This record gives sequence, C-alpha cells and structure tokens, in this order.
Amino acid sequence: MPTNQDLRSLRDSRNITVRTVELESRRIAAAKSDKRFYISHTRLTQLENDPLSEPGIWKLFSLSVIYQVKMTDLMRLYHNVDVEEIDKYNLIAFPNKTRSLSEVPEAYRTIELLESSAKDPDKNTLLPGKVLSGDDRPEVPIPDPDCQYIRYGYIGLDDFTMYPLIRPGSFVQIDTRQNKLRPIAWRNEYERPIYFIELRDAYACGWCELQGNQLLLIPHILSHVSIRRFSFPKEAEIVGRVTGFDTRCIDEGLVTQRPPTRRNN
Repeated sequence: MPTNQDLRSLRDSRNITVRTVELESRRIAAAKSDKRFYISHTRLTQLENDPLSEPGIWKLFSLSVIYQVKMTDLMRLYHNVDVEEIDKYNLIAFPNKTRSLSEVPEAYRTIELLESSAKDPDKNTLLPGKVLSGDDRPEVPIPDPDCQYIRYGYIGLDDFTMYPLIRPGSFVQIDTRQNKLRPIAWRNEYERPIYFIELRDAYACGWCELQGNQLLLIPHILSHVSIRRFSFPKEAEIVGRVTGFDTRCIDEGLVTQRPPTRRNN
C-alpha cells in the first residue's frame, strides 16, 4: 500500500476528520510558537493523495500526537528511518570499534533459533539450512530470570586482544552480575574468565588482573598485543564477565588486517 494511503487509513481507523487534524495541529503550533507544526486542511489532503508528498519532521510530530502513534513509526513509514536499527548501522559505519550493544545481536538470535530447532539437544544434529528472518521468525524465549542481567558486545575489527580465541568482528555475551574480579581456579584458556571493560571513551575485552589500583588487560599470548594498564576504577570499569561468544574459525575478511607486533612494557 502506498505511504499516502497508509496515512489516510491511520486517520480513518481513529475516526479523526481532516478538520480535527487542522484544529489540533494549530493548537500544537501555538503551544510551540512554531507554525511548522501546523497542518492545514489542504496540506493534509495533499499528503493523503499525493504519493510524492512527504511531511517534514515538525508535521510528523503533530501527526504523532494527534493519531497517538509513535513518531518513530511515522518516520519508518515515510523516510525508511528505523531508530531500532541504530546498533546495526553503527557496526556498518564503525566496524573497527569494540562496543557495547543495546539489543541482542542477530548472530545470537540465529543461534537461539537453531538451538530450538534441534529435536534432541544431546545429540549431533543437522540443522535446517534456511533460517527464518523478520516476521517469519518465531519468538525465541530467553530464560528467566537471567536475561535481565545479560548484555552483548561487539569486538571491533581493530581489536586483536583475544585473537585467535575471539576474533575481530565477533559478538560476545556478557553477564553483568559478574562484574568483580574474583580468584578462580582455571586449567586452560577456555576456563580463564574473560571480561568486557568500559574505558573512558571505548570498550575492551580480555583477561584481567588487578595489581593495587591498576587493572591489567591481558591479551591472548598469540595475539602479539601488549598488556594494557588502567587506573581502576577511574579509567576502567568492569561491565561483566563474557559467558559466550560467536567467532569464525578462519580469518575470512581479515586478510588485510594483522595483529600488531608485540611491544615490551
């Protein structure tokens, strides 16, 4: 359905007349002391009948108030702007930067969906080759009560700290309840706790040790990255412990990027 017809259907579904929109938008414009929020009878008729006519952000605001719908929904309707995709496009715009994510990354949604497809989780299973997406994807429940403590992070393409255990471009799952360094007996690198760290203007991920008021970010021995030191907690805070990660087993896409040479401290 064309966008202008969607707008007309939205108004009709709420039993609002064109004159009502004009009257209420005039009140909004007066309260704002800005005539750009005003939608005349003629302008609304044009918006509803001309597929090439689009409202500006001020009129979208008024329509959002009058129709009692989220302005972000109207932005998505008219301008293909979906604020829920900010994390997705952050990764596209800044792929080299390690960051914290506000939503479950698609990689983890896919993993959860595939796991739910296995008939017998105790046995090896050939899972379906096609993964549903968008509205076709069934809701995958996240176990309670732990889900409220789980966050996700992205490892930037420039971050080789935990390479090759966690490769650049990976997503990590973080348990924010485990945000303190505690002595834990570990036998190998897979059991050694990995932490996601918030710095002043960036994020980092790696093994950690505390020496006095110094937090040491310890890289994987094969990464050729130097140990980094931060004043704790002034310069670094522990977001939580990494409890899972998805990572490629080959360096596809990283052919032109190599870990920096190790420097002695």
